[in-house]
Amino acid sequence: MLGIGTIAKKVFGSANDRKVKSVRPLIDKINALEPEFESLSDEGIKDKTEALAQRAMGGESLDDILPEAFANCREAAKRALGLRAFDTQLMGGIFLHQGNIAEMKTGEGKTLVATFPAYLNALTGKGVHIVTVNDYLAKRDAEWMSKVYGALGLKTGVIYPQQPDDEKKEAYAADVTYATNNELGFDYLRDNMKSELSQMYQRPHNFAIVDEVDSILIDEARTPLIISGPAQDRSEMYATIDGVVPQIADDHFTLDEKTRQVTFTDEGNDFLEQQLLSTGLLPEGQTLYDPESATLVHHVNQALRAHKLFTKDKDYIVRDDEVVLIDEFTGRMMTGRRLSEGLHQAIEAKENVSIKPENVTLASVTFQNYFRLYEKLAGMTGTAATEADEFQEIYGLGVVEVPTNRPVARIDENDQVYRTAKEKFDGVVAEIKAAHEKGQPTLVGTTSIEKSEYLASLLREAGLTFNVLNARQHEQEAQIIADAGKLGAVTIATNMAGRGTDIQLGGNVEMRVLQAMTADPDADPEALRARIEAEVAEEKEKVKTAGGLFVLATERHESRRIDNQLRGRSGRQGDPGRSSFFLSLEDDLMRIFGSERLDKVLSGLGMKEGEAIEHPWVNKSLERAQAKVEARNFDIRKQLLKFDDVMNDQRKVIFSQRREIMETEDLSEIAQDMRHQVIDDLVAEFMPPKSYADQWDTEGLYAAVIRDIGMDVPVMAWAEEEGVDDDVIRERLEEASDTFMAEKAEAFGADTMRNIEKQILLQTIDAKWREHLLTLEHLRSVVGFRGYAQRDPLNEYKTEGFQLFERLLDGLRADVSQKLGQIRPMSAEEQSALIAQMREQQAAAMQAAAPAAAAGAAVAATADAVEGFDENDPDTWGNPGRNDQCPCGSGKKFKHCHGRLA
Repeated sequence: MLGIGTIAKKVFGSANDRKVKSVRPLIDKINALEPEFESLSDEGIKDKTEALAQRAMGGESLDDILPEAFANCREAAKRALGLRAFDTQLMGGIFLHQGNIAEMKTGEGKTLVATFPAYLNALTGKGVHIVTVNDYLAKRDAEWMSKVYGALGLKTGVIYPQQPDDEKKEAYAADVTYATNNELGFDYLRDNMKSELSQMYQRPHNFAIVDEVDSILIDEARTPLIISGPAQDRSEMYATIDGVVPQIADDHFTLDEKTRQVTFTDEGNDFLEQQLLSTGLLPEGQTLYDPESATLVHHVNQALRAHKLFTKDKDYIVRDDEVVLIDEFTGRMMTGRRLSEGLHQAIEAKENVSIKPENVTLASVTFQNYFRLYEKLAGMTGTAATEADEFQEIYGLGVVEVPTNRPVARIDENDQVYRTAKEKFDGVVAEIKAAHEKGQPTLVGTTSIEKSEYLASLLREAGLTFNVLNARQHEQEAQIIADAGKLGAVTIATNMAGRGTDIQLGGNVEMRVLQAMTADPDADPEALRARIEAEVAEEKEKVKTAGGLFVLATERHESRRIDNQLRGRSGRQGDPGRSSFFLSLEDDLMRIFGSERLDKVLSGLGMKEGEAIEHPWVNKSLERAQAKVEARNFDIRKQLLKFDDVMNDQRKVIFSQRREIMETEDLSEIAQDMRHQVIDDLVAEFMPPKSYADQWDTEGLYAAVIRDIGMDVPVMAWAEEEGVDDDVIRERLEEASDTFMAEKAEAFGADTMRNIEKQILLQTIDAKWREHLLTLEHLRSVVGFRGYAQRDPLNEYKTEGFQLFERLLDGLRADVSQKLGQIRPMSAEEQSALIAQMREQQAAAMQAAAPAAAAGAAVAATADAVEGFDENDPDTWGNPGRNDQCPCGSGKKFKHCHGRLA
């Protein structure tokens, strides 16, 4: 019996059907224009672009010029690439222009689809970013599609790591720019650490099209982008703690695999205390519960997590004396990405590789907050519907399923569920053998390197030849995938998200031609291509007869999207194919999240050894378990984002202030306002309002004015004059400070003074912001405990975060006034040297501004400009910042040298 919802859908159509129907008239308009654009010359297509751009910049809406722009782009693509876009591709392009996610199946040509909305939106002259998941795809797509944009008269750019500055600036200035999400995010942070507008690369964020949008905006959004510098080296401590963890017994800790949490029990804490006392890490008479032990307890917990929650060849691999993380969603290595808060160091100690120093955060942003900077955002993927709620709630993006150009002919079989992993893998090998014997190519999906290598050993024993694609073989990725559709091919792969290369039945013509040309450079290219095309076409028919590509998954993933991505590799462009999932009750998902009811059903059926159960109910039960996990992960991401939003508001204020400072030629008024505010605060502190003259601390005020403003004025004498109150003292101090700074400006020269003011303001903002980020990190790590006192951790974080930000602004005013007060007139040579030094320090900070950079960011060291400065006499150093270089000349930071806390 059909439900009411099903009947309603049959009568009225689904919401998605209505969206698809609504754009049909636009597609008819574009198709009607095709003959007109076919008659244009190559130059005529470029002229058309100029005319459309003038209309777009003249105020005509992009929606009005869409049919002509899409028709022009289709004709350019047809001439440049020999590809005429299908109606469904035009449809995908329209949905992208409208600011949606276009869900398009694998093989539907998403790379070409992006050119239509990119071209249309680039006509405004504001630039368009096309975002990909890795550098290979960014370069490949930019090179491939630049032929289309070139035919239209537009410039294409590509952003990649370690790119020369001039080239990067040019790429960002292009009409359409291809880049990875990581590089875009890091460039945004780097831009906001620079000291001159001319050094900034990114324009205001106009429109971004995100390829593999689910991978970038959901999977990768759990980890923020962090630019960091090195902190204190604690490698010995990690190694010592790591020696203790293997001695821990099972009753010393509790492990919750669902939430990926591991904690010590009381017995474990007692055992640890004894061990740490004996190693000398815990001083005599101190317990793990003392406040002084907080850092040690944190690192012990991280060591426990490293041993119990992180598995080699699943979560990371060890390569060239380095622990490299593996992306659980794509199976790729994440070179340069490190876990924070000492966890990466704990894993390095566990694996006995070189332990790199911890890092301190210099700047950070989450992908959610970076991509919400764009005025308009759109995305493409093969699988987004299962996360539609999250896309709508976090990014305001709707998800539209675009119909396939040809009907999907793939057969999706019910899951095969076995009792044990051994029985499951025996079944997998038998199924692969059967498919191989009839010539059907098989793509086998696994969830970890370890499992892919275990299956490889079983296939080797069975006498089968195969290819393995995992994080160890990522260099041969494109070749392995290109061969995966050949007759009888067997390919084992860990996850298939965002691979960027289609599996074509019979093999990939382009790859075969490239190989043949490399082997025989003197061969006739046309004859060679014709021969290979004929061979591939013949093999493709044989593969189709054998049933097309067979996708065999050896486990279900926590996310239904990853399963759907794997399935989607089969049945592209109407090709035949089939997919099947082989599971066991010992699989992680079944063991941790599978319902007890499912266990009872399977046990009640009295399954024999080697027998599998196959039923739609089992599929539904598993999908419900996956939906629960997805919902929980969404809640975690949403909670993280709420906390990051607090920092994001503050980040926007700081970054906009920096930009304003860089855009302003004369900052003397800002410096004056800051100085006057500092004087107001000092007078209020030492001469409280409504207090009597004998209650004033004029000596304290005198000393504070020397310290914070750098000038010597007779405050005590003023206070003894008849009829003088706090307002008079305040006015006199402000006037004296203005005269004091005006004399400095005259001695320096106006231009030099303005330059120094700008550099000191920027560098002080940066130093304060870095310290603030560290404080917020510490607050975030402990604020959760407020929940035990019935106080909302998020509200507590907001309130305290705001107070800390106010303190940052107060400290900023004081530091800037103090540094400007300490500078003294110098000779022309000294002035040039000081400005050069500041710029060098800024350049050093920018060099540090790279993912997991090893170099620390320098801050302004103006101590050597203080009147009467002596590096051997700390009394002459003024008030160095904690992160400034120590004035003694040791090369260390002040906080690690003379400013070290006892």
